[in-house]
Amino acid sequence: MNQVNLIGRLTRDPDVRYNQNQMAVARFSLAINSGYGDNERTDYPNIVVFGKSAENCEKYLAKGRLVAVNGRIQTGSYQNKDGNTVYT
Repeated sequence: MNQVNLIGRLTRDPDVRYNQNQMAVARFSLAINSGYGDNERTDYPNIVVFGKSAENCEKYLAKGRLVAVNGRIQTGSYQNKDGNTVYT
């Protein structure tokens, strides 16, 4: 099963755009701290939200707000303009 629960703070306001089917797509990233002392680290996963949930993100979320995200992890790749493969 591919399910993840993340809790962190938004690093920027959600960016909402509409695709060709007029579905809202929100994008933002979270700052998630883990560990402590010298072993403390911060991860910045990118989050993508669709439909009515994306519209709610735009309405209620802002940079710095603490949020919990429940979803799945998906990876992808593309070729950049230099011809190198970039993994997301």
